[in-house]
Amino acid sequence: MRRPRRRHPARTPAGLAGAEPGPGFEITFDGRPLRALPGQSIAAALWAASVLSWRTTRGTGSPRGAFCGIGSCYECLATVNGRPNLRACLLPARPGDAVTTQEGTGHDALRP
Repeated sequence: MRRPRRRHPARTPAGLAGAEPGPGFEITFDGRPLRALPGQSIAAALWAASVLSWRTTRGTGSPRGAFCGIGSCYECLATVNGRPNLRACLLPARPGDAVTTQEGTGHDALRP
């Protein structure tokens, strides 16, 4: 006869029942206000607002968004607060963050 497996108290449904996120805050995507939650990544906040693409490829201009969700593939690169090439799946959203669609390498404005 097998003994029942003991669960860690924090992993039981009752242990998680009282967990609630803090108050939401606002970020913008291409000037459009979006809500985000504390601890949420930029990619998760964009997904929650039904935004699936936030950059284009440098060669063909194909739309790109999150692919792996763990920072391995670089498909989720975004321009946040004027800084290009940040991985949106790893970057926590902060109140007032301004996310803009990244065109190509993110440095196109620097070309002569």
